[in-house]
Amino acid sequence: MDARLNVFGSPTAGKVLKYFTSAGKVVSDSALPEATQELVKIRSSQINGCGFCLDMHTKDAAAAGETSARLNLVAAWREATVFTEAERAALELTEQGTRIADAAGGVTDEAWANAAKHYDEEQLTALVSLIALINAFNRINVIVQQPAGDYQPGQFG
Repeated sequence: MDARLNVFGSPTAGKVLKYFTSAGKVVSDSALPEATQELVKIRSSQINGCGFCLDMHTKDAAAAGETSARLNLVAAWREATVFTEAERAALELTEQGTRIADAAGGVTDEAWANAAKHYDEEQLTALVSLIALINAFNRINVIVQQPAGDYQPGQFG
């Protein structure tokens, strides 16, 4: 399978991805826990059907020490006992933030309040930014049908 566009060879895509990656670095350097960041990326990518991002973020999470049980249960986090209350709040916010078009009201006050119980303002800012960024990455990869499966942990930095 070949991608519809070569985003890695395009000067325009390179510039766009450079800025996305820079924004992602700000989030990764934030106080939002690394495990939470990877769970958010994985859940959004599952919802959006982005194989490229799922390949990347599950491998990066595993390389960082995430357990296979937790990685295997992200899609069923509501029924899984392996996630903290804070992670569950982040996953709920991720789902609602990813599915904005599916919900006339957008993100509920309840989901926001639950996340705010577990994360301070800077962490919430990082979480909201991460949800927006991973959705943007997912959309690029899904639109161009970026193939998945060959990613090596840490490949992009």
